[in-house]
Amino acid sequence: MRILLVFPQYPDSFWSFKHAIRFIAKKATVPPLGLITVAAMLPETWEKKLVDLNIEALQTNDIIWADYVFISAMNIQLESVKEIVIKCLQQNTKMIAGGPLFTQEYSNFPQIDHFILNEAEITLPLFLSDIENDIFPLKTYKTDEYADITTSPVPEYQLLSKKDYAYMNIQVSRGCPYACDFCEITTLLGHKVRMKSPQQVLKEIETIYNQDWLGPILIVDDNFIGNKNEIKSNLLPAIIKWQKEHNFPFTFSTETTINLADDNELLLLMIEAGFNSTFIGIETPVENSLKDCNKLQNINRNLLESVKTIQKAGMEVSAGFIVGFDSDTSSVFQRQIDFIQQSGIVTAMVGMLNAPKNTKLYKRLESENRLLSDLSGNNTDYSMNFTPVMNSNELLEGYKKIIHSIYSIKPYYKRIRLFFLNYKQPKAKHKKMKLIKMSFLIGFLQAVYIIGIKNKGRAEYWKFLCWTLFMRPALFIEAITFTVYGYHFRTVYGLRGKEY
Repeated sequence: MRILLVFPQYPDSFWSFKHAIRFIAKKATVPPLGLITVAAMLPETWEKKLVDLNIEALQTNDIIWADYVFISAMNIQLESVKEIVIKCLQQNTKMIAGGPLFTQEYSNFPQIDHFILNEAEITLPLFLSDIENDIFPLKTYKTDEYADITTSPVPEYQLLSKKDYAYMNIQVSRGCPYACDFCEITTLLGHKVRMKSPQQVLKEIETIYNQDWLGPILIVDDNFIGNKNEIKSNLLPAIIKWQKEHNFPFTFSTETTINLADDNELLLLMIEAGFNSTFIGIETPVENSLKDCNKLQNINRNLLESVKTIQKAGMEVSAGFIVGFDSDTSSVFQRQIDFIQQSGIVTAMVGMLNAPKNTKLYKRLESENRLLSDLSGNNTDYSMNFTPVMNSNELLEGYKKIIHSIYSIKPYYKRIRLFFLNYKQPKAKHKKMKLIKMSFLIGFLQAVYIIGIKNKGRAEYWKFLCWTLFMRPALFIEAITFTVYGYHFRTVYGLRGKEY
């Protein structure tokens, strides 16, 4: 068999970092981890080729070459998926689809030949068995069971054009012990946290290392600390040992819950292992709204102090925020602005509440006849898929106020300064991390020209860089990085080019 693995294009969005990564000559933030994992599950004798539409175009000759085109996607990639399907139909090439979009919406794609849904460790072998035994494959392979991910293979990183990505990525666990009613993670992956063994994780890290990658790795888990005991007792000590033996070639970023701040031992172990940032779903500083959405891990605590505890330990906190809960009043907009500005959370993704299919929120809104449309999956397109309790125009205008108030140049740079004053930078553990790479130098020169000379707001840019050089000179590289992030955020939110 000849297999073409196709990853659809992301639209311009908050997490695409499209306008930031071009400063360092990268084409995409992270590789399609799901597809290269699936590739490793296919027979070794099959020929495989990967096309990531975020870094290259899909060629007709590649489609003609393939016996099957494998597609994996999320909701936000829907428009690109439609284009891929049309191209495959034109060449009469069979398609196989899986991943979150198709697991939730497969009935909307009758043109696709076969669906490998849920977790491929369970459903893909069923398809492969039918092929091997000359049994005509079913239209849909799905399961209600959850996979034993200790059987998951090392992804085929060799299929990637690594020079085009800002990060490499791995997965350590699936599932989350919490039950936020707007979150589809537990719908797709369950409440029980299933982990790969430390040996598996080290083998994946070693594979990336042997591919001559040095730099950041994103651990894509939805909650890296879902099983704290296993993380602290086994995984982190194993990673620390490996990093020391290899002179710390990697830094790690991941996603955790806010209760990371409660466990100083865990924090210190993560720092020692090379973790330098975590994304946390804070959602809102309003307790009633947290209770409404069953975000129980965030209540009965000082969220601001929890964030600062993690920053002081040596880790950047990026975070997600939401407006549009039923209990939200008009005061929520200023409260969100104040919290974000006081927290020093530089990368603050603020979105209006949406209800993914099959979540508790979706089912409740469906029973109340409040659903409006399908979910776009884009956190920055100013859309909701249900009728809110608050007046829709008031909610939209309040949301726009938040975005303008936190990503306009002056408040954005003020927030970075606050983060730098609170942040305790870990010591660089190896000499490569201390070097200014050529890609950074090129990025810096581009940033100086585009942000510091060409764009409006350049005076604030130079004030901020001078402040950093005098007050926090060791964080100059981080300062340049955050100015580039700000350029991306202002572009995505439509703020660039305005007076601030």
